[in-house]
Amino acid sequence: MAKLGIVKVKLDRDVNCYIVSDATTKEAVVVDPGMPAEKIAEQLNGATVRWIVATHGHPGHVGGKDDLKAIVGGETAIHSADAKQFLRSADRYLIDGDELDFGEFKMSVVYTPGHTPGSVCLVIANHAFVGDTILAGGIGRQMPETDLRRQMMSIGTRLLRLPLSTALYPGHGPATTLERELAQNPIFRGAGAATR
Repeated sequence: MAKLGIVKVKLDRDVNCYIVSDATTKEAVVVDPGMPAEKIAEQLNGATVRWIVATHGHPGHVGGKDDLKAIVGGETAIHSADAKQFLRSADRYLIDGDELDFGEFKMSVVYTPGHTPGSVCLVIANHAFVGDTILAGGIGRQMPETDLRRQMMSIGTRLLRLPLSTALYPGHGPATTLERELAQNPIFRGAGAATR
């Protein structure tokens, strides 16, 4: 059975980059390729990068994508709304429901607009890479393009449909679980069972 590997790389601006790999085939996806790209490349341990994907278009989460592609190859991907908003190019423009293949795995794209117009979460098995849509104990800080109402709707209608045991890997801070956030994150204000 295929085994999934997840390596967190701490980048500039306290951004979490993740290298998600198939331990058997050594194919990988890099999530949130901030800077410096060389720091990400050093953590690949011989893996072949299939995809370099951003959860959203803010510079800290996507600033190293072109440098990383030049070093290790792979195809870049971002949601079309953020590509347009932030004038970012990519090899592939993502939409809700897309799947990114690597090794024996498929990573599903879940469109979660709000933090930015093109924010996405990336789900594989019981793991979700959530960018700044939700953080341990909060949400990503509001920027001029943030639509808080839309972000809360994305969390309520998209993320809360995942199993409670789903591990959440945010763009900043520690990893958490959906169950822990429902119980402790002030954005839910005890809504827990009522929202499911």
